[in-house]
Amino acid sequence: MYYPDEIVEEVRQRNDIVDVISSYVRLNKKGSNYFGLCPFHNEKTGSFSVTPSKQMYYCFGCGKGGNVITFIQDYENMTFTEAVRMLADRAGMTLPETRSDEARERENKRAQLLAVNREAGKYYYAQLRSPAGERGLEYFRKRGLSDETMQRFGLGFARSSRDETFRYLKSKGFSDEVLRESGLFNHRENQGMTDKFWNRVIFPIMDTGQRIIGFGGRVMGDGEPKYLNSPETPVFDKSRNLYGLNIAKSTKAKNMIICEGYMDVIALHQAGFDQAVASLGTAFTSGHANLIARYAKENVRPGEIARYKDILLCYDSDGAGVEAAKRALTTLRTAGLSAKVIDMKPYKDPDEFIKNLGAEEFAKRIENAENGFMYEIRQLESEYDLKDPSKKSRFITDVATRLLRFEDPVERDGYAGNIAYKYDVSPDSLNEVIRKQAVEMGGITIAPKPMPTRGEKGSLDDATRLPQSRLLSWICDAPEVYGIVSRYISADDFSDPLYRKVATILFDQLDNDRFDPANVVSMFTEEEEQRQIAEAFHQNIGHLESVQMRENALKDLMLNVKRLSLMRDDRKDNDFNRIITIRKELEELERAHISLGDNE
Repeated sequence: MYYPDEIVEEVRQRNDIVDVISSYVRLNKKGSNYFGLCPFHNEKTGSFSVTPSKQMYYCFGCGKGGNVITFIQDYENMTFTEAVRMLADRAGMTLPETRSDEARERENKRAQLLAVNREAGKYYYAQLRSPAGERGLEYFRKRGLSDETMQRFGLGFARSSRDETFRYLKSKGFSDEVLRESGLFNHRENQGMTDKFWNRVIFPIMDTGQRIIGFGGRVMGDGEPKYLNSPETPVFDKSRNLYGLNIAKSTKAKNMIICEGYMDVIALHQAGFDQAVASLGTAFTSGHANLIARYAKENVRPGEIARYKDILLCYDSDGAGVEAAKRALTTLRTAGLSAKVIDMKPYKDPDEFIKNLGAEEFAKRIENAENGFMYEIRQLESEYDLKDPSKKSRFITDVATRLLRFEDPVERDGYAGNIAYKYDVSPDSLNEVIRKQAVEMGGITIAPKPMPTRGEKGSLDDATRLPQSRLLSWICDAPEVYGIVSRYISADDFSDPLYRKVATILFDQLDNDRFDPANVVSMFTEEEEQRQIAEAFHQNIGHLESVQMRENALKDLMLNVKRLSLMRDDRKDNDFNRIITIRKELEELERAHISLGDNE
């Protein structure tokens, strides 16, 4: 951590989670918890829960969860340190200037990497406008870019020399270690460091704070690869940043446009469409979708359902572009967002389109963008010969399966009506196919979730993880049961490695009378681990009316955890004594009568 644990914990404790989240989300109290519409995915019923007693939040729809610090990280797209600072300011705390050696080293390294990128960006920018950059300047001008546009995007040029940038940055006092970590150079033991970008026009990549975090480069001539991007570094995560978002975040447009490449974004901005962004040499990810959701969300009055600007996909019109668009539509839908697709034909991409038909015609294409689901169905249609009745029947069955993704029956019925009309199928026949598919899928209407679901690795539906998570959740909800649980279950009995770590911390807190579930989350730095812990702490135990039912349920959970402990395959081969002990403890637990009495 960037700050000592005790400082982070003080910041967290001085920021009540209900107070903080209610400034972002309208919360309504139901029982001892608060509920509202999740800010991380689009929903119509409030599945976002905030629990004051745990000082944690959890969304039962999308699986996001954590404590007040992780909420600020996710909502504001901040680093851990930035979130701690923001909450410290909110609480009127002055954070200490002196930090641990490790903290100072990590923060200093990040600052140096940003400084390297800033100097490299200035150097590339100057080279494009020097005699040595004439080739790059000619390329951009042939692509129709104005000097103002080139300046706005900070475009540059890397000369043909393979160590020019390295020598320049060394002259600025940067160490070899920092330059190696910047991702700007290739390193070989016998050759030293050479420039990664050479003989390329340069596209600086900026975060929403206008800081250069990486670069993209397009080769001059026929070299390979045509486009080269910075590798991931401590300041650059390509799956969580979008090219052009530093400008598009402030757009007044009523939509946001997602493109494939740098030049598409730049061409659209120059034509007046400053709402365009692009993924960074990688497929469109859930991280990108969350960014889009954050900046496409419109302000609404308290109590109103969240509304988003139109999200438009503007991918290449070739086969690869169509497949990329279909994947992006699925990713956006998983994040709770719907999108439309802009038709670029007869041109390949928005850059070509605007050069040939102009901005006014492109605006018309925006107005006529095709609904994303209907676009997918139209692409699916090309896989079937609809003149053949049997193949048309399989097509309609395939479509019915896709319609079951929609939880909202009104939305599903709307699409079903459109499809019945378009493909000349009676609504009753289509509805019958949908019902049959629902039965085959277990009678459940399924909508995509951004987190693991049944059968996937890490899912709480995994029979080996579910009893462990439920036992942890029961203890968090009713810490008084720990006195009973601890007689038979130790932290070592949790077979899941993450839950074992969580149980170790939680049990230590309870043993020392400092129970604090939200503090447990702070002890893990990986986002996925934090999510799984929050999910485990918010398991539904079920409504158990009588004390006896609760006693039986608790005993069953403990027995399951104990049996799983016997099956652990990560113990040392010679740990026979421990296995014998667990077996005896299991037999004792089987004979025991669990008595909650009036303590719960």
